[in-house]
Amino acid sequence: MGSAAAALFLPPATQIGGKSSLELKKNSSGLLYSRKSHKVHRPTTAVVVARLFGPAIFEASKLKVLFLGVDQARHPGHLPRAYTLTHSDITAKLTLAVSHTINGAQLQGWYNRLQRDEVVAEWKKVKGKMSLHVHCHISGGHFLLDFIAKLRYYIFTKELPVVLKAFVHGDVTLFNAHPELEEALVWVYFHSNLPEYNKVECWGPLREAAASAGHMGTAAGFSPATCPAVMPLKCQADCTCCFPPHSLIPWPQEFEQPYAGGSALPQQQQQ
Repeated sequence: MGSAAAALFLPPATQIGGKSSLELKKNSSGLLYSRKSHKVHRPTTAVVVARLFGPAIFEASKLKVLFLGVDQARHPGHLPRAYTLTHSDITAKLTLAVSHTINGAQLQGWYNRLQRDEVVAEWKKVKGKMSLHVHCHISGGHFLLDFIAKLRYYIFTKELPVVLKAFVHGDVTLFNAHPELEEALVWVYFHSNLPEYNKVECWGPLREAAASAGHMGTAAGFSPATCPAVMPLKCQADCTCCFPPHSLIPWPQEFEQPYAGGSALPQQQQQ
């Protein structure tokens, strides 16, 4: 149908591949059959489905790491340390920035503001115990994200082990110097304007969370047996057992309490 339609609008003298438009019209049915016989769409669809619903795999060769003004081996309990991870749909590569705060320059541009598929994280010491706090944007900001909030939650929870592996691999000097950090609890904050996705989950120790298959967006959340019943909060007064004094993530954070069973209800975070 496409070949015949194109031939109808060609001048009589127009030549295509040595044939006039009249000859093209005569052979349009044969061309259509030939084209159809060579088009195979199913494998492409299968690949897309496999990537979306298949296992998440970390490929170190696709990770680019930037260290921005940080001592690679300095313990984050004494010096602020944050991660900014972004993904390119064009190259399928990950870029990880390790710095004292999130790398705002990495999040600029209309594409990043539209997709909002970045993951940012920070190290915290609360009452003497280290923990990694990871933030994902599910919905809010524009209606497209709201429309696919459920799918975005599924994707983030599926891909989070890959994100954690990228942190460990990219910041390998830190983890070699302080291997106990792989036993730190991972707290994941899902930011959304929809109550069912606006929550925080405990994913257990970093070593186990990075090796897991995620929880694939189950509504009940993810709360391993190693997670506490209540999220620890930093001291109200100045102390040496909590660091840093304020969050390095400049996103609205309304999750720290109450926490129970892997989810939290919105409540203003105590900075």
